[in-house]
Amino acid sequence: MTSLQSSSARSTSRTASRGRTDAALRQDLATSRPLVPTASIGGALAAGGPLLVCMAVAVVGWFLTNAGEEGSPSGALRVGAHSWLAAHGSTLAVEGIRLTAIPLGLTLLCAWATWRVGRRVGESVSGHGPDAARIADGERDWTVPIAAGLFTTGYAVVGVVACALASTAASSPNPARVVLWSILIGGLAGLPAIALGSGRASIWLPVIPDAVRDVALVSWRILRTWFAISLFALFAAFVVDFSTAANVVSQLHADAGAIALMALATAAVLPNAMLFSSSYVLGPGFTVGTGTTVSTSLVVLGPLPMFPLLAALPDQGPTPWWTGWLMVIPVIVAAVIAGRVQRDRPVLAWDRAAIRGCAGGITAGVVLAMLTAFAGGAVGPGRMSDVGPYTFDVLLHAITSFGIGGVAGALLVCWWQRDGGDWLTSRLGAVRGRLPRIPFRR
Repeated sequence: MTSLQSSSARSTSRTASRGRTDAALRQDLATSRPLVPTASIGGALAAGGPLLVCMAVAVVGWFLTNAGEEGSPSGALRVGAHSWLAAHGSTLAVEGIRLTAIPLGLTLLCAWATWRVGRRVGESVSGHGPDAARIADGERDWTVPIAAGLFTTGYAVVGVVACALASTAASSPNPARVVLWSILIGGLAGLPAIALGSGRASIWLPVIPDAVRDVALVSWRILRTWFAISLFALFAAFVVDFSTAANVVSQLHADAGAIALMALATAAVLPNAMLFSSSYVLGPGFTVGTGTTVSTSLVVLGPLPMFPLLAALPDQGPTPWWTGWLMVIPVIVAAVIAGRVQRDRPVLAWDRAAIRGCAGGITAGVVLAMLTAFAGGAVGPGRMSDVGPYTFDVLLHAITSFGIGGVAGALLVCWWQRDGGDWLTSRLGAVRGRLPRIPFRR
């Protein structure tokens, strides 16, 4: 009986050991795929996925608008490829008119696809290079930089091929700008995704000083909140003049297919419109054509294209008295965000709290100005070749408003944490002591 039990136990042990070995083998195979082909093909897939989506949408739109009576499928595919190239900074020629505006909505779609594919690539190559213990001992790990470089190269190759296939004598896309934007997307979305998917980010992030991480947190929360406010302002302005947008659609005599394509075009430029709204609330405003301006102090407009989203523009002429107070919003936003970070990560030193709030606000302002620089461009002939926010003025207003608000919010909460709460409690106690006592009767 004892021999049977021991034989059964040994068999169970061998089975469990073999099961663990099989699981470990599958894990090794899944995380140790060949580095060069995995990263290169991953970059090509990250670029090719949104490219195929744009081409498919263009073909569907071609069938919806004229049921295939005009043009050809190859022309529709070329239009889709040009929309993808425009999202990567390549200029586009339409009937001899050079368009330079970048549809940032499509750019965000490409960055999102790059992030998702980059995570999978990072997981697939995470078994390469030294482990965490060897990295902690000082051994260099080049897995993520090499994978990110190959990933970006594969992405850029797809962009160059798309330029070659979609190029015509009239359009002539710019391969250099496409390569540059491919490097930007690969560096800003692909590299962090690969580092996160491979587990290297969890090793590197703790090395970053706490002060730097806190500044980045303040900046990120300010930008996130500010984008939400700008989008809400755009939505509110559009809803107020929704009848104008409906009138534009009715004058175009658009059918259901054309309206669907117009909705997709609106979604493609929605981040651009949000940055226009951001510039307006900040104070500098923007231009919608040569000789025009839209700001909280003055609105001067001219003839505009029949595009429904333009219904969100304010009426021409003097602005209401309350629009000038909109410039207080960024100061309040920065103060609230910096105060909340100070509350969650208490720093009782005045200088450190002030530096964290100010540096976070200034960083948010610089990033906002950099994004605003890509919001405008030429969208048509003549006067419509000058459309966009006033980027330099946005930079000055943003770093001033966010910086002052960040300092004020951080110092106010720091004062409360040091002795403000005790002071307020003592003052309330003194006031309560001077109040007359009212007898309570049952």
